[in-house]
Amino acid sequence: MITRFLGDTTILLGRSLRHIVRSVDTIITTAVMPVAMMLLFVYVFGGAIDTGSDSYVNYLLPGILLITVASGIAYTAVRLFTDMKSGIFERFQSMPIVRSSVLWAHVLTSLVANLISLVVMLAVALLIGFRSGAGVLAWLAIAGVLFLFTLALTWIAVIPGLSAKSAEGASAFSYPLIFLPFLSTAFVPTATMPGPVRVFAENQPVTPIVSAIRALMTEQPVGNDIWIALGWCVGVLVVAYFLAISAYRRKIS
Repeated sequence: MITRFLGDTTILLGRSLRHIVRSVDTIITTAVMPVAMMLLFVYVFGGAIDTGSDSYVNYLLPGILLITVASGIAYTAVRLFTDMKSGIFERFQSMPIVRSSVLWAHVLTSLVANLISLVVMLAVALLIGFRSGAGVLAWLAIAGVLFLFTLALTWIAVIPGLSAKSAEGASAFSYPLIFLPFLSTAFVPTATMPGPVRVFAENQPVTPIVSAIRALMTEQPVGNDIWIALGWCVGVLVVAYFLAISAYRRKIS
């Protein structure tokens, strides 16, 4: 059963990845737009923002990486919605394949696509001045946090992908996720924010994730932020996974 699942998922993963390569607008949105945002903040707004950091790109990068993931997972929902509406799911169900492999192929496609986007973002950040003395273990921890964050958001994306009435509706869920880093420590310290906004920024999930990644990149003490970040990522992942699986079972039953 496991061998069949792995084989079916691999074949369907290849199919989904080919669709991404052929979709130029997906590549532009998931890679080029976050790059443009980073350049805008570094070269236009960076000089006016006091973060207490020697390099604004070092301060900014963790939040941009999260926005990159939030932008990318919108297409997971759209791809899933498109497959549902095209009838391909019904065709797959009539074939001798493991049913869950269809869903996992979309999830793995999201992980691969977002990995490419994150690598592109890191490369551009290096070109414009990002530097880090973090060691191998720190970068492995950063990769682990980003992996969990991407996986959690991907399973969130599965839910509207299965239940939306239109492609626009399938992708609309990502807008609050993209906006959330702006109300965190991603771009400015929370001390500069007005009272109610500061309270929200300091207690929402993106802030400890950004703070943990930034501390790891800059070789600063991580403190409790890493555990809070992991707690948020794992908690959201578990809830989103079970809700997505429940929605999937209703669709194919």
